[in-house]
Amino acid sequence: MTAAGRPPLRIVLADDERMVRTALRVILEAEPDLEVVGEAASGSEAVPLVRSLAPDVVLMDVRMPEIDGIRATEQIIAGMAEPPRIVVVTTFENDAYVYDALRAGAAGFLLKRADPDELIGAVRLVARGDCLLFPAAVRSLAASHAPGATGPAAWVARLTDREADVLRLMATGLSNHEISERLGVGPQTVKSHVAAVLSKTGSRDRTQAVIAAYEGGFMKKG
Repeated sequence: MTAAGRPPLRIVLADDERMVRTALRVILEAEPDLEVVGEAASGSEAVPLVRSLAPDVVLMDVRMPEIDGIRATEQIIAGMAEPPRIVVVTTFENDAYVYDALRAGAAGFLLKRADPDELIGAVRLVARGDCLLFPAAVRSLAASHAPGATGPAAWVARLTDREADVLRLMATGLSNHEISERLGVGPQTVKSHVAAVLSKTGSRDRTQAVIAAYEGGFMKKG
């Protein structure tokens, strides 16, 4: 238990380099609220391990042997009623594999050159339901993957003005708390708007809604 009486966040590491996994474990387990409960050296090892351990967060290398991080993410999301939050770990933020992993259900991505504080913060961030994105990178990746639509997606017109404000801020990488402060409304109000945005965009989580915002032409407005 942590000092606050809550169990630590349970984490699985999936990376084909043992040295990387060891370094991640050392950094994470120095924090009292974080616990590494398992390690996998490939996507094919990661999928059954995650299903059996049901961790809160998975740090998933995108390029691994046998099954890569994209397919592993797809299989974990599809095979669990309550899948963990998956963070893809990558060397380059403009890697096309990253975008495919986000579309497959990853909660966000983290660069391998991130410092320890960024890593720790990322795990805590996604565990509480926020997405972990680099807006400029997502915009660039979305532009290269989006279908050649002639106009905004139909759901754009169904957003209220405040829901549009919230989605726009989500797409720039702000958390619920930051959106609350920016708009001058309570956190519960923001949470309600986010839920409405997810419903109207047909998204299962914030990351999918952000992708929809770029692919659906919403971020080209205003």
